[in-house]
Amino acid sequence: MAGAVVIGAGPGIGAAVARRFAREGLPVALVARSRRSLGPVAETVAEAAAAAGPGVPPGSAVLPLAADVTDEAALRAALDAATGRFGVPDAVVYNAALVRADALGELARPALLDAWAVNVGGALTAAVHLAPAMARRGGGSFLITGGMPEPKAPYVSLSLGKAGVRTLARLLDLEYGPAGVHVATVTVDGVVAPGTDFDPDVIAEHYWRLHAQPRPRWEHDVLHRGADARAPG
Repeated sequence: MAGAVVIGAGPGIGAAVARRFAREGLPVALVARSRRSLGPVAETVAEAAAAAGPGVPPGSAVLPLAADVTDEAALRAALDAATGRFGVPDAVVYNAALVRADALGELARPALLDAWAVNVGGALTAAVHLAPAMARRGGGSFLITGGMPEPKAPYVSLSLGKAGVRTLARLLDLEYGPAGVHVATVTVDGVVAPGTDFDPDVIAEHYWRLHAQPRPRWEHDVLHRGADARAPG
């Protein structure tokens, strides 16, 4: 197993997904904007990896990488570092998003484009950088965190971004799906918080299930609404 790359490896869904894949024995590369935030996440992922494989040296299966997803050169360099360490990934998870409240016409165009660069642009950069090699190898999964199944007026830039990544996922499936790359979104319809129906560890199960699905049973979007949408463990 070549491993997983989690982009947007913050303390919520990103960290939970990384731990979930590490528990299955996959080495994990973590990409986040802040090196300071990467440290605690990397520690929890290393613990999960060690629990999965007795005798694994602490941290040997975890690679923290600092990169801003809006900086194309920096993101590509981080992805190259990940593949240089672990090989072409088995799974790529794009979890980066700029979440903020903004109404119609409230943001100036530069701010709107900045939000789009995080919510959609980084996912496109990661996909075109990694998916062709995954396709040449004949398989893998590219999973994107979605949200906003319906647009919400107080969150214009995020609503546009989540609609954008759903379209991007469809385009990626058309391009790389025939070669065996499973492209899917996990749409989270609620506020992520530990101990609730939107606990990140519960949500992370969707990502592993999608990654492990045999091709005849591929799903391309999972909607997590809460208790009624808990994925099988």
